[in-house]
Amino acid sequence: MAAWVPVPCVARLSDSRTEDTSRFIGVLAAGAIRRLTIGCRMAPNKLPVTLSAIRAARSRIAGAAIRSPLLRLDAPGAPTEIRVKLECLQPIGSFKVRGAANAMAVADAALLARGVYTGSAGNMAQGVALAARRHGVPCRVIVPDTAPRTKLDAIARLGAAAVPLPFDEWWAVLRDHGHPAEDGYFIHPVSDPAVIAGNGTVGLEIAEQLPGVRAVVVPYGGGGLSCGIAAALREVAPGVPVFAAEVETAAPFSAALGAGRPVEVRHRPSFVDGIGSTGVLEEMWPLARALLAGSVVVSIEEVCAAIRVLAGGARVVGE
Repeated sequence: MAAWVPVPCVARLSDSRTEDTSRFIGVLAAGAIRRLTIGCRMAPNKLPVTLSAIRAARSRIAGAAIRSPLLRLDAPGAPTEIRVKLECLQPIGSFKVRGAANAMAVADAALLARGVYTGSAGNMAQGVALAARRHGVPCRVIVPDTAPRTKLDAIARLGAAAVPLPFDEWWAVLRDHGHPAEDGYFIHPVSDPAVIAGNGTVGLEIAEQLPGVRAVVVPYGGGGLSCGIAAALREVAPGVPVFAAEVETAAPFSAALGAGRPVEVRHRPSFVDGIGSTGVLEEMWPLARALLAGSVVVSIEEVCAAIRVLAGGARVVGE
């Protein structure tokens, strides 16, 4: 299953697999069994993002993001029906356009006049850059020095300036909510409530496109997408578990679930550059722990197998 590419995967489980969500294993079409850590199912006392905020975000971003298709994946041997949400068909090739567009739409005009900046491995950078161009304001993006040239070129084409930093310094921008050398309005790529609400519009679409959805598996980078989707489904499709998908080269959410708190993990660079970090952001931990049902950790080899299955079974090249 292509659960770790930026096309959130929706799996419709057979009846025999729905009663105990702890047995859910995240199906890879190649047939391997996932390593699963189960999270806490307790609802948070107060979600920072409400259903009304997510619905309002959908109205705001209607002209910036598409309603992406939910495609049935031809995956011979898979024990369940798998659907993939093709967020790779968004204008920038990523779901990030949703959160970026919503965050810019609700920002104060006086703050935007100073320019905007964000920290991103490449996709949120493009989302903010595109939104900034539409608003007519300058944009700078702080990227890890491991960001691929293709994403840097895309950022430049959108008129934004990329500022590369070593990975640990880049991660500090997300952890500290900004960089002291930057003067513009900072849009956090993960924990900004407006970004999470924009991401949550994916969850609304999933519920509408697949009313009988039984489980959802979402790539976990910082948690903004998975928590946004889970926040939406919690209201419109109660009881549908949402699982995080991580790659073994950096799986901080799985490690945090095992330890009962955020812990530092080793980050090993790989071609899977859009997810994986050295830790779970402190402000995201309570939300992710409450909303997500567990973590599915996959190997690089399994990522490669999933990309091949997605290309062969759906004619889609996913990141």
